[in-house]
Amino acid sequence: MGMRGKGLLLLGGLLATGWIMAGIYKVQPDEQGVVLRLGRWVDTTQAGLHYHLPWPIETVLLPKVTQIKQLKLANLFDGAATDSSDPREKQMLTGDENIVEADCAVFWRIKDAGQFLFKVNNPETSLRIAAESAMREVVSRTPIQAVMSNRRQQVAEETRALLQSRLDDAESGIIVTQVQLQRVDPPAAVIDAFNDVQRARADQERARNEAQAYSNDILPKARGDAARILQEAQAYQSQVVNLAQGEAKRFDSVYQSYAQSKDVTAWRLYLDSMDEVLKKASKVVVDSSGKAGNGGVLSLLQLQDKDKPKPAKETR
Repeated sequence: MGMRGKGLLLLGGLLATGWIMAGIYKVQPDEQGVVLRLGRWVDTTQAGLHYHLPWPIETVLLPKVTQIKQLKLANLFDGAATDSSDPREKQMLTGDENIVEADCAVFWRIKDAGQFLFKVNNPETSLRIAAESAMREVVSRTPIQAVMSNRRQQVAEETRALLQSRLDDAESGIIVTQVQLQRVDPPAAVIDAFNDVQRARADQERARNEAQAYSNDILPKARGDAARILQEAQAYQSQVVNLAQGEAKRFDSVYQSYAQSKDVTAWRLYLDSMDEVLKKASKVVVDSSGKAGNGGVLSLLQLQDKDKPKPAKETR
């Protein structure tokens, strides 16, 4: 073999080595490697150095998988993609049978590059349709007031979960990181009437709160007064009953004494009665004979009214 033949062999070896080395590729941390064999997806590789059979047998695609993308659904339709002029296509029915129009934004990224590129035809369009369907379903079981005020975040989270479930079932290779509700309003044709209703409801709620506050203030006072009156009545009842029972026992005791000794008991009762009467006497009579007890002093019962004016003296 001459020098020319050796040169061709050397050249062929260099070309073969270069062709084999061409199969080495590097996947960056923000990428996934999608290996295609004769145009068919056969493998997905992560960050690092890898090897595939050189072209034209196998090729590698390196899509970015960490980049967060945003899909805006204006009134549930992207304005650039919606050609219909019928406003009813932009409306949703809420759980309490009201109509709203909503804008939302879907933030997503690629989770599996192979599925994203080969399992779903036009994945972004599929994402748009799935997001619209999920939003309509969640809003359809939620009252309008909740959608427009205190449960907006909950509606967005339920939409994200439902959308992610449907994307996983379709093997879309997409992960939804967030759904944001940006605008939720009634249709323009009825927004004035709707605002009037909302103001009326606000007035109703305010009146209800004021009535509840008045009730919370007046009821404890009324209950306190009722409890006080009841306690006073119970105390008076106990006092009267105890007095009556005492009088009854005293009368029963006197009756027992009278039954055993009628004369003595009758005389004692007479003396007690006279003692009580004579305590009210305002004049005394002194018996100089000394026959009366107590130093000859006798009490005289005042039988004439003290307040009765005395007769005027007769003048001549």
